[in-house]
Amino acid sequence: MVKKIILLFILMLLPSYAFADNIGVTFENGFYHITLKGEKIKKKIKFVQSDKLVTNKEIHDKYNSKLTINTGFFDLKNQQTISYIVNNRKIIADPTKNKSLMSNKELAPYMDKILNRSELRILKCGFKYKYQIARHNEPACKHCKIIASAQGGPQLLPVCDLDKNLQNEFFIVRKNNKVVRQSASVLYRAARTIVGIKDNDLHILIFPTDNPKTMSEVAIICKNLGFEKAMAFDGGSSTSLDYQNIHLISKQFNGDTGRKLKSFMIIK
Repeated sequence: MVKKIILLFILMLLPSYAFADNIGVTFENGFYHITLKGEKIKKKIKFVQSDKLVTNKEIHDKYNSKLTINTGFFDLKNQQTISYIVNNRKIIADPTKNKSLMSNKELAPYMDKILNRSELRILKCGFKYKYQIARHNEPACKHCKIIASAQGGPQLLPVCDLDKNLQNEFFIVRKNNKVVRQSASVLYRAARTIVGIKDNDLHILIFPTDNPKTMSEVAIICKNLGFEKAMAFDGGSSTSLDYQNIHLISKQFNGDTGRKLKSFMIIK
């Protein structure tokens, strides 16, 4: 009886943790840390997009998903994608078909950088599956095929010079060593949706509105967690998470029901 009481006391001291279907969730230091472990779950990860913008919760319910997060960038005005999304080996969201994006003369000099931003990939390598984070134009790992992918950016690890990488993926523009343009509030603190790879398991970090981070701060956290590679998805008011009884949105005002989004990662 005494042993049982001691065990219950120890469990009460442990961090908030949930584990089901190879999905582990903790909430510590003001952010969610989700771990997707094992081989089977890789086959259950899908990337989906909606023709019209919808909330993360709507997609979560529509697909009867176990876990749903936001992924790529999009244009709020025309509801078109700014990120490549691939599912079942097919491109389902193509930024080159976004006429507003492709005809933007101001962005034309940087279009190669925008279209070549980092993406999370699910690869099939023979009979096994693995994760890869790479720039869009980089080839898949040898003897592997891309089954699904979602583009976002920037890549955070391994990066020798984060500032240079932010420029290479067109998240900042510097002139005379001064930042003259910034995207996705990368230099400011904001809610963040982050993915990382460690020992061929996928990790997801969700930083809510009340614990905002810069990309530099997130990169340090990812490094301390031992991630081999890491990247961001769309963040700020787009950051969303649905899992079991967790329904997280990035509220911008009272009564906010969550920003409507374009693309998502789901676990069937």
